[in-house]
Amino acid sequence: QLTAPAADGPAARMGPAALARFAAIAVRSRDAVSFGARMGKLALAARTAPEEQQREAITRTLGGLTAWPARRLMITAVDAATGQRTAFDDTSGVRLIDAVGASCAVPGIYPPVTIDGTRWIDGGVHSSANADLAAGYARVVVIAPMPVSGGPIDGPRAQAARLAREGARICVITPDRAARAAFGRNVLDPAKRADAARAGRRQAATHAPEIHPIWSATA
Repeated sequence: QLTAPAADGPAARMGPAALARFAAIAVRSRDAVSFGARMGKLALAARTAPEEQQREAITRTLGGLTAWPARRLMITAVDAATGQRTAFDDTSGVRLIDAVGASCAVPGIYPPVTIDGTRWIDGGVHSSANADLAAGYARVVVIAPMPVSGGPIDGPRAQAARLAREGARICVITPDRAARAAFGRNVLDPAKRADAARAGRRQAATHAPEIHPIWSATA
């Protein structure tokens, strides 16, 4: 699916101006929640494509998948009004398509997603990896395609270090140089999806020796 030609239409663009605006908001925020509230305000005021149009694009990307998987899946999003993060799963009473759409709602680029009257934005506003949700697990593998950190945003390695101090065996994987080149300058460009997927598959082989002992451990 990921290596098939993209059919999402023109790419959205997250260029230097948008990143500079995000950085300015981060500097003024004391923590991830206040940053989320400020980013939510930006998202609610932005002129974007209609919410239903974005839902249709997400539906195409999911390839018709509508049911939550049997294994537990948590999808993060941030309340645009309060800045509080939540993690949707199959017990939340939220459709998979809406949870995915909320988690992909990059402020100022895509419209916030409405779920039961609440507007939600990208869970990456709270954390680029949300690895802290793995607290309590003995074995953790963090795959962080966009390991952003700084200011109020915890990076995946900082979160992983805390998990390790709590006793977890942990491995953090971030894109190598070839993968970053495959992403290109605009990480929202669907035309780069196939190249990025292939680069990720190639990189995965290099991490197998460090991941194997974590997954194969008996405790």
